[in-house]
Amino acid sequence: MRVVGLGGDEPVEGSAEVVVAIDGPAGSGKSTVARRVAERAGLRYLDTGATYRALTLALLRRGIPVDDREAVADAAKAVDLTLELPPGPAGAARVLLDGTEPGPALRAPEVNAAVSTVAAVPEVRELLVGLQRSLVGMGGIVVEGRDIGTVVWPDADVKVFLTASQGERARRRGGDAAGGGETADTLARRDAIDSGRAASPTRAAADALVIDSTTRSVDQVVDQLLQLIEAARASRPR
Repeated sequence: MRVVGLGGDEPVEGSAEVVVAIDGPAGSGKSTVARRVAERAGLRYLDTGATYRALTLALLRRGIPVDDREAVADAAKAVDLTLELPPGPAGAARVLLDGTEPGPALRAPEVNAAVSTVAAVPEVRELLVGLQRSLVGMGGIVVEGRDIGTVVWPDADVKVFLTASQGERARRRGGDAAGGGETADTLARRDAIDSGRAASPTRAAADALVIDSTTRSVDQVVDQLLQLIEAARASRPR
């Protein structure tokens, strides 16, 4: 598992820019908000959930029983997972599995059903947190996930925990389950696993700003985060 830059094996260096951590449960709006904040702030973007989904997809393709912790831990070590950086200081990092971007397969129903179980395995989290930290440490990035502000990068300049009511989150993640949507039951099961696991449970960091997006628009949330980023930039040593 490694981080590479486009056009070579060496990662593209970033500046001593801010790190923005956005945590929260599925359907809270993390991905939409994080992508838009990164674009408007001129920062890189990393969806850490995609690394867990890619690993889960690899295990499913190999026929590994995801409820067998030891089998998952052993098989995870052999998975070829790479984070590929954009060529400049902004843009989204791509997750490559065996050198290829998995695309829609990351959101397949079988991955939705298994990813929280795989992510609860401590050895898996250790592997992927190490991969994520190797990128976040360059700075200048918006990172979204479940444990960014608590485990992956507790020293983030901006720490937000984004949430919403369970009904609203289920509505956002719903639709045709066969097309990648998630049912309310699947979402509730993932919530229980993610918040109850021993390794890096989903929770807000003590110093994170908790934002409830149930009745707020994406633009309202994004504007609030941009204000926090500007304040963080202004307070950094020059």
